[in-house]
Amino acid sequence: MGSPAPPNGTFFNLKNKRSDLSLIFMKTEQIIHHTQAWLTSFIIQYNICPFAKKEHDNGRIHYAVDDSTDIEHCLETVFDECHRLDNHSNIETTLIIFPNNLSQFEDYLDFLSLAESLLIDQNYEGVYQLASFHPLYCFEGANTNDPANYTNRSPYPMLHLIREASLESALKSFPNPEKIPQQNIKLTRELGLQKVQEILRQSINGNE
Repeated sequence: MGSPAPPNGTFFNLKNKRSDLSLIFMKTEQIIHHTQAWLTSFIIQYNICPFAKKEHDNGRIHYAVDDSTDIEHCLETVFDECHRLDNHSNIETTLIIFPNNLSQFEDYLDFLSLAESLLIDQNYEGVYQLASFHPLYCFEGANTNDPANYTNRSPYPMLHLIREASLESALKSFPNPEKIPQQNIKLTRELGLQKVQEILRQSINGNE
């Protein structure tokens, strides 16, 4: 005799579960694709970060997507990604992306403070540091429509986890690194608000 037939709906449910997993995977890949498009079309194209192209071209940037809405879970992800860098010397830097959380910039800043405290508590001070990017990023004292804010505006809230030793080495070999922020401010203001808005918008809408 053959095996008993499964309860009604079992195959359907399994199929749905596989479909759900596929949708999650597709969503994650899409989020990473949007982030990579922003990185290449703005950060690298306009040399906002003069060190990004080398690591992008060498495939040494890791993209981690945390789709949780729970702050504790997001902090755990930051810690996990520190561990990943500990154990994988072939990864130079990590972008941790939070597509479903921290949509309000003030909430993001609070989370950034918690994440920085976490690094200190876990003895990562001087080992890794965090750079901040957010769709509504606004420098302290700046007008929200200042194009200079777009140096740190990204498709999604994210943290850039950086190896501090690598950053210090890169800065030593780069002429006048202290001028980078002012050069970026000058560049983005010359590009104008409409242009920088369009670049950010296209990183998502132009890469569906």
